[in-house]
Amino acid sequence: MDFTAEMIKKAKAYQKSLVLPEGDEERTIKAAAKIVSKKIAKKVTLLGSREKIESTAQSLKVSLAGIDIIDPATSPWLDDFGQTYFELRQGKINKKTNLPEVSDAAAGKAYMLSDYLSFGAMMVRKGYADAMVSGARSSTAALLRAGLKVIGTESKTASSCFVMDMHDSSWGHKGLMIFSDCAVVPEPDAEQLSDIAVAAGKSCKALLGCDPCIALLSFSTKGSGGAQPSVLTVQEAVQKAHAKAPSLLLDGELQADAALIPSVTDKKAPGSPVKGKVNTIVFPNLSAGNIGYKLVQRLAHADAYGPILQGFAKPISDLSRGCSVDDIVITAAITLVQAGSAV
Repeated sequence: MDFTAEMIKKAKAYQKSLVLPEGDEERTIKAAAKIVSKKIAKKVTLLGSREKIESTAQSLKVSLAGIDIIDPATSPWLDDFGQTYFELRQGKINKKTNLPEVSDAAAGKAYMLSDYLSFGAMMVRKGYADAMVSGARSSTAALLRAGLKVIGTESKTASSCFVMDMHDSSWGHKGLMIFSDCAVVPEPDAEQLSDIAVAAGKSCKALLGCDPCIALLSFSTKGSGGAQPSVLTVQEAVQKAHAKAPSLLLDGELQADAALIPSVTDKKAPGSPVKGKVNTIVFPNLSAGNIGYKLVQRLAHADAYGPILQGFAKPISDLSRGCSVDDIVITAAITLVQAGSAV
């Protein structure tokens, strides 16, 4: 399966709208034009000064035809966004000053003007856009902060996944697998790990287009590692994930070979319902996840697409600050597919 082509095809079919808050950034402008020309989104909005965006586009010789430009400073939504942000953050205290984080609607409005990622997130919250992508110029922390404060999460945990393309159809779904969480939660407790498993299952369904089969990994299989705290955490997470999503096919705790190699599954976890079917792997912590995906990427010459954020109430995605124009386009397509599949 050509994953990028499939994402673009699905995004074209869903026809959802996208906001790009780094609207005057050069690669972002070029990507917006590509997204519009390829009809990957129903609508693309750039945030920022119209004059600056148009000047940058002109210097790049990029057409802005079909692209919306919204300047938060002159937007008719600004008052409403400020009021909503004040209501969302009411009662929150700034730990540094010990004062209210947002004292009133005017302060909320000022914050919206100071942080275009939050303005874009509010557009997604309010339904003026279906998805948001940023990170060409801003940090992952800034995007997560905007997402958590404005959009919120489906459960309590925001996390991430990678789509791993092994180029070998004997693994996962047509050579594709979900690896989670490899970028967000350093040391998940059992509650968080169960949320990650459920979210990874949704990512599998949305992005791979198949029913998820999830293995929660450990250095232990079915208690072989004894009552170590990390083993007990995975065991508890499995129970919690079953309770949250009873129809979800998952098992754990499993060592990697017990999860992936049927002959080993028979020896270490006989009767496991995931035998020979695993397409989604949940790592016990960020160290394991980050090491795991990079080893597979380099040693197996796999393609790694991500990190793709999951667990938010509505889809947002992060970019590397070294991203290319095509990276922005494919990330936008993936995020638009998340939006379309959630309907």
